[in-house]
Amino acid sequence: MKDGLDNSEKVGKRVFRRYFPLIFVLWILFVLYPNPANLIISIHRVLNFGADPGAVEFMLNDLPSDPAAIEKTVLARIHYRYDWEVYGMPWYCPTVEQVLEKGEGDCNGRALVFASILEAENISYQVRVSPIHIWVDYAGKNQTSMENPEVEYCKIDPQTGEKQFQIPHIAPSKVMDSFWQSFWHPMPDGRKALLISGPVGLVVARVILRKKKTARSAGN
Repeated sequence: MKDGLDNSEKVGKRVFRRYFPLIFVLWILFVLYPNPANLIISIHRVLNFGADPGAVEFMLNDLPSDPAAIEKTVLARIHYRYDWEVYGMPWYCPTVEQVLEKGEGDCNGRALVFASILEAENISYQVRVSPIHIWVDYAGKNQTSMENPEVEYCKIDPQTGEKQFQIPHIAPSKVMDSFWQSFWHPMPDGRKALLISGPVGLVVARVILRKKKTARSAGN
């Protein structure tokens, strides 16, 4: 009986050591996304940008015809808030209906609503994605430091579904600052505690196991 328990303990320790990196990553993933399907869904939605003209039909009568004016109206109606605050996740790409229902969201949600209106009005547009931002481009749009072809890594043509990728030219400091503002700063304190304590506990457990193994080898 004792030998069986010892063998089980040895197997458990061996599995822990071998799959430590995987356990580490899974802990972080499940703290950030208790339902990991939301991350997969979001990636799919960004790459297959789901504009929905039908969802914005009720807004069309009150909107101007100029795309720049439409964009200004959308930004005013959809108040900017981080995904942590709206959906309880660090990053999430919602549906147009979800954005309109909540009346708030980050650049993903605002871009979805804006693109849906342009599509409903038969105005051509493209979707552009950078490491820190997603926006809708159209003829005559003014470029900014956050919205220009240099900083994008992906351009999506909604008519053909074609995607073009490139290396973005964006300062690492700007990416880190955006990460801090949108990921860490608005994260609930409970999630922060879990995110930190889990990896720390795993590292401590691994150190203890190594010390026990070293002591056992020295004793033999």
